[in-house]
Amino acid sequence: MATLKEILTRRPISATIRLTVDAGAAKPGPPVGPALGQYKLNSMAFCKDFNARTQKFKPGTPMAVTITAFKDGTFDFTVRSPSVTWYLKQAAGIELGSGRPGHVTASTLTLKHVYEIAKIKQSDPFCQYMPLESICKSIIGTANSMGIKVQKELD
Repeated sequence: MATLKEILTRRPISATIRLTVDAGAAKPGPPVGPALGQYKLNSMAFCKDFNARTQKFKPGTPMAVTITAFKDGTFDFTVRSPSVTWYLKQAAGIELGSGRPGHVTASTLTLKHVYEIAKIKQSDPFCQYMPLESICKSIIGTANSMGIKVQKELD
């Protein structure tokens, strides 16, 4: 239950914006500028904060951002790690998955690759309380749908 103080200090939300922005490369231009501008948010302040938060990641890494815009013109945002598909493509060294998953294999990975990706994804707010085994199973399912075969060890 929320306390009375929390209820009285809540700010009304005007929008929730979801973007994918490269790490350390947020600029006030498109796609960030127009998305924030329509809610009268300071895009330069967002770019500075986002670039500061994502400087530990390799430049060019696509980061998922959820921006909560408040009616008083302020905002708050959460940065999630890159998508599982991006990690799988990087680990497999491919640009695209298979056009016919299940019939054509695009690449192969080991369970060690899957485990490392799962450890990274466990730090995400949505996967924080999930067991590592469940995250691994989800990643294996994503790999199968991309045409990437997961083996115990590479031959």
